[in-house]
Amino acid sequence: MSSQLGSFEKILRVGEGRRMKRLAEQAAYITSIEPEFRELSDDQLRDKTVEFRQRLENGETLEELLFEAFAAVREARLRESDQRMFDVQLMGGIVLHEGDVAEMKTGEGKTFVASLALYLNALEGKGVHLVTVNDYLAQRDAEWNRGVYERLSMTVSAIENMMPFAERKVAYEADITYGTNSEFGFDYLRDNMAVSLDGVVQRSHSYAIVDEVDSILIDEARTPLIISGEPEAAAQIYHDFARIARSLTGVAHDPLLKGGNPDADYEYDEKHKTVAPGQASIAAAERALRLDRKADAGLKACTRRSRPRRASRSRRRTSRSRRSPSRTTSASTRSSRA
Repeated sequence: MSSQLGSFEKILRVGEGRRMKRLAEQAAYITSIEPEFRELSDDQLRDKTVEFRQRLENGETLEELLFEAFAAVREARLRESDQRMFDVQLMGGIVLHEGDVAEMKTGEGKTFVASLALYLNALEGKGVHLVTVNDYLAQRDAEWNRGVYERLSMTVSAIENMMPFAERKVAYEADITYGTNSEFGFDYLRDNMAVSLDGVVQRSHSYAIVDEVDSILIDEARTPLIISGEPEAAAQIYHDFARIARSLTGVAHDPLLKGGNPDADYEYDEKHKTVAPGQASIAAAERALRLDRKADAGLKACTRRSRPRRASRSRRRTSRSRRSPSRTTSASTRSSRA
């Protein structure tokens, strides 16, 4: 069994060596142009972002700017915190830009690696996101990288729980926004519920990096994000119907009595869990609620279709199916196979 797993792992890793060699060569090239950025002044390094964006407008792609952009981030971090990024971290940044998963152990500088790909993709001016697991990490990583981004004329912000709408909108206007998966998810849902563009906070969904991807896409994904509006009008309708229902009189449905019980406002069938209001009670409820009969015709039609007489037809169908058990069994078998 172990030999089979070993063979399967080898199949999954086909081409991995060639890719690692390519990444190492790309990191080495970034290192080779590092002296050019070392000679730049702080203002010249800051102006590199303007130059990169202009080149994008002129038709160049992010892949063509990757080496110089990564070299700029490495130089900015060296000047900000006296920490020079390793070649393997550059390789991780390239992997993130290409949309793949980069596995790194604790302490290997995931925060630094993410800043490379975030800066490169933020050059398009659409806003990029970093998704993490809690508000503390979002705030911490944004502050740790703030000096680096500001040296490159980039703005950075973080969103958090219970953030006012105005501050949240400003946070999304930054070039790079840090936040948790739930905050990004709820903001997306609220944006889709907004009645105008003034109520939308997110600009785009062009690029995002998911930190702790196994936790967010597997563990956290088990909890659904549910959002709803204030049910003020609906709650009043429930109160009105509850008030009317208490004044009505109901009797158990009698299948032998055709046309319903004339002395009851509604009939109920406990077995089939159905309630059928009488025509007189429908008219009384309409008068109490001041409903337009034409506008509420669909409601009455649905009510008439839910009368217990349908239950009697279903019982007749059940009795017929009992006389032909072979058909019922085959249908159940097909259903179970499906």
